[in-house]
Amino acid sequence: MQKWIMSGLFVIAGALALVLMFTLPSREQAEQEAKPQLPEITMNAEQAEAIVKANCISCHGDTLQGGAGPNLQKIGSQLSADQLYSIITKGKGGMMPSFKDRLKEEEIANVAMWLAEKK
Repeated sequence: MQKWIMSGLFVIAGALALVLMFTLPSREQAEQEAKPQLPEITMNAEQAEAIVKANCISCHGDTLQGGAGPNLQKIGSQLSADQLYSIITKGKGGMMPSFKDRLKEEEIANVAMWLAEKK
């Protein structure tokens, strides 16, 4: 009797494993879905500056010279708008918070594009 139960559980576990193998996304698909996509917008420098002044200067300084956060004055020479959008949206480590719940996607995109021009 125990052999039948164990065999049945083994078959069920194998079937479940097969189902999960074919229905779960691959690692590449999961990474792509987890990466925020920069929406297409027209950059507005004045709005971006206002958003930065309202949300970023406490860590990055009033001229983006750095402080608690890194210097952003030439961040565009290091990171693309897509990369900046991802960092602003998701945050980075324990120091950079996520802004996805504080700002709209378009606002984050505007700031990312504005920062990407700082070279």
